[in-house]
Amino acid sequence: MCAMELNQMGWNDSLEECLQPFAQAGLEAARIAVEHRGGYCIYSAHGELMAEVSGKFRHEAVCPSDFPAVGDWVAVQPLPQEGKAVIHAVLPRRTKFSRTAAGEGGEQILAANMDEVFIVAALDGELNLRRLERYLTLAWESGAGPTVVLTKADLCPDTDACIRQAQSVVGGVPVHAVSSVTGQGMEKLAACLVRARTVALLGPSGVGKSTLINYWCGEERLKVQAVREADRKGRHTTTQRQLILLPSGALIIDTPGMRELQLWEGAQGMDQTFADIETLATRCRFADCQHEAEPDCAVREAVESGELDAARLESHHKLKRELQYFERKHDKRAQAVERRRIKSMTRGLRAFYRE
Repeated sequence: MCAMELNQMGWNDSLEECLQPFAQAGLEAARIAVEHRGGYCIYSAHGELMAEVSGKFRHEAVCPSDFPAVGDWVAVQPLPQEGKAVIHAVLPRRTKFSRTAAGEGGEQILAANMDEVFIVAALDGELNLRRLERYLTLAWESGAGPTVVLTKADLCPDTDACIRQAQSVVGGVPVHAVSSVTGQGMEKLAACLVRARTVALLGPSGVGKSTLINYWCGEERLKVQAVREADRKGRHTTTQRQLILLPSGALIIDTPGMRELQLWEGAQGMDQTFADIETLATRCRFADCQHEAEPDCAVREAVESGELDAARLESHHKLKRELQYFERKHDKRAQAVERRRIKSMTRGLRAFYRE
């Protein structure tokens, strides 16, 4: 891999400016391609290298989101003779897709610096509109533009009806029904997959994300498994996040399937996902109307008249309650993170003065 290929992976003048302080120390730019349990694989001017964060980086990091994620640009000290590199810093993220991590519940960054998010759902069963709303909320929150991709169109008796169904909850977001078997709709997605553009694929297991990537690669790059016939749920084919360079020059961030996607942030994403409800809310008597029991609520009146689906309003309530719950937890967690940060700085100062 030559130096020019960094430009092919999305490197630009803004990132060059961010790198300058690190370049003066002899560090170079690289992009995180794969995240392993004990380290990373990076794309660099010296080719693909295995990398790990420096001891100082690890010591100063106070939460998981401080560590590199797939798609991140990082400042590294390359050791090409050994096929290795040391990561010293993560450059500022332009966009990021986050969810609440299992366990302690901190922020888990699934992908970074993507230009677009393909929200993938399959048409070999009933379309889950509530899940689509959840993914769309986080896609908008990421800062990247979303597109809905409905796969396995060859197994659907009425794709037009399914497209209309999806459009009823995604507003003006593009919706494409595609089939990697017949090629239906694939040319429309190809227009998004251009040189140096990064697209993240998001969706539950079994919806065909790996099949899409194999189609775009022109070869079986990733393993593909059939869904279970009993419940139409997919098996986890992808087990790690990775950045894949396509023959077109575009980059795809593949992510493991997630049936349950807990929100991390989503206030702005909620406004965009439920823009129809937000518009109706401007006609409510009270500016802070919760659309539950208040008098003269235009949103509930729209439900009663059939203008708004009751299930959509309930989904709005559910996601809003979830966000409010996590905001309360975030406040407490932010205080704990700040205490750890101060404690880390104090230890560093004590060590400095002892020396």
